[in-house]
Amino acid sequence: MTVVPITSADLDAVEVSWFSALCSDDYQFLGVPDGALRSSWAHCSSILKEAEAQGFRNILCPSSYQVGQDTLSFVAGGAAITDRINMLAAIRCGEMQPIMLARTVATLDHMLEGRLTLNVISSDFPGEKAESAYRYQRSREVVEILKQAWTQDEINFSGEVYDFKGISTDPAKPYQTGGPLLYFGGYSPPALDLCGEHCDVYLMWPEPKEQIAERMKAVNEVAEKYDRTLDYGLRVHVIVRDTEAEAKEYAEHLVSQLDDEYGTLIRDRAHDSTSLGVSHQARARELADQFGYVEPHLWTGIGRARSGCGAALVGSTDQVLSEIEAYKKMGIRAFIFSGYPHLDECKSAGQRLLPNLETCSLPEAYGRVPQGMPQTPLGAGERR
Repeated sequence: MTVVPITSADLDAVEVSWFSALCSDDYQFLGVPDGALRSSWAHCSSILKEAEAQGFRNILCPSSYQVGQDTLSFVAGGAAITDRINMLAAIRCGEMQPIMLARTVATLDHMLEGRLTLNVISSDFPGEKAESAYRYQRSREVVEILKQAWTQDEINFSGEVYDFKGISTDPAKPYQTGGPLLYFGGYSPPALDLCGEHCDVYLMWPEPKEQIAERMKAVNEVAEKYDRTLDYGLRVHVIVRDTEAEAKEYAEHLVSQLDDEYGTLIRDRAHDSTSLGVSHQARARELADQFGYVEPHLWTGIGRARSGCGAALVGSTDQVLSEIEAYKKMGIRAFIFSGYPHLDECKSAGQRLLPNLETCSLPEAYGRVPQGMPQTPLGAGERR
């Protein structure tokens, strides 16, 4: 299995993150709406605070037009109620005029004192059906404008979508040197080219390890073309219990009330539901055994009622830790976990996994945080 170069190769630590269900993606039983778990500031901020208390180093704050809350507004509110955890804010390129986005991101970065990271998204908007090449060209231009805003005195940019001349960047200088790290996921050639040239962490959804290794190799080859190396991340659900039998029993419990027709409606409401990445998640379900396992501990049942990340690591604490170690050996240095319901599973996964892992903040590993901020990775089981 291919092991690819990584930017933080000198680190044994990994960035372990959780997920805040801003897009009404929270259930006691998958696919059964629960008013108590709907997307709200009270509910989602409680997940954020619990993730920080458990010692997770980052939290993904997703974006959707169909349901849920505004991501950047939520991150701004989160700055006031946290002091250690990073926040991984999803930005849909083109949603906001890029110079205004640069200013917004810089403001958030100062509010968080460097605890901001960005997940770059290139999906359609409501009412839009754009070609993949155009969407990634728009994202490329947004990212290039953001980098000018964060590192230069003026923005001077001429592209296919945007054109700016001589615009001062005084309001757009972020707290972090060079701006927040850019996390990115995408499967098409334009997506890989954008990531290889401009982004820092390539995020993948769960597939059999052979496919993940092939994907890492493909994007690494693009990055080498630009004389760069990347870090790699895995976005995956987790069901971890004291024993394998308990974990598998909970997985079956989670889908025990799922109506597959309604699950399809949930999948289709997402704007990325027809993307190449989503099709790979569907393919993994097709390859799975009768119980939904495409690998001994990779269960695809989540994808029956969820677009995007559609599989979970299922097993005992030792088994899930062994899976994490296998991914680490492949070169993965960032993990974004989640589970249903998100608050309860944040506690369960945090208490079982984090005491056994050495964790870090990737912005610190990259030297993005100014001097005076903490730079030392947490040791196994340590809490700040």
